[in-house]
Amino acid sequence: MRGGAAILIIVIVIPFAVFASRTNIYSYGGDFDLPIPAQQNSLGWMDDAVIEIPDCHIITDLDVKISVKHTSIFDLQIFLQSPSGTIVCLNKYSFVDEFFVGENYINTIFDDEAELNIKKAKSPFTGRFKPIKRYKLSAFDGEQAIGLWRLKINDRWHFDSGELESFELMITNPEPATVLLLILGLALVMAFRPHHTA
Repeated sequence: MRGGAAILIIVIVIPFAVFASRTNIYSYGGDFDLPIPAQQNSLGWMDDAVIEIPDCHIITDLDVKISVKHTSIFDLQIFLQSPSGTIVCLNKYSFVDEFFVGENYINTIFDDEAELNIKKAKSPFTGRFKPIKRYKLSAFDGEQAIGLWRLKINDRWHFDSGELESFELMITNPEPATVLLLILGLALVMAFRPHHTA
């Protein structure tokens, strides 16, 4: 009976613990309208847009939302770097066979769980899209969220320019209660485990 009770408790507790999570949204609050590239009438990198996250928690899912005004989105390479140094490429195109004409990212969300890859979308890319193939935001899963997150944008071609309008991180992490529930579940297993005597 005790073993049956333990199994019943674990069946109830563990699923709740596994699925208990919350999503926090962190917004870029630095210098807005960062020019892309940083030096006008040139090419190269935008100054990094930095979000400082003060919260210490483990990432289980991360999405990125950006709005960029730019006269040629084809020119841009977009990267996100975590405080741990992990870098994920969100989007870039090949000059050889992927050229297109188009402007702007407007409320564009990069999300591993999206149905459509960003390469199959068209400007202004409003909606949810997977990052460029080979790269996944799940590379950040398991890392600590605390610290400086950097959005890096490289303009690879002359004569076009633009600016960053907004940048947000949507980070999902376990609720504090989740860990306690898991510990409780393990403790109950040990308490109701049959004891054998010699």
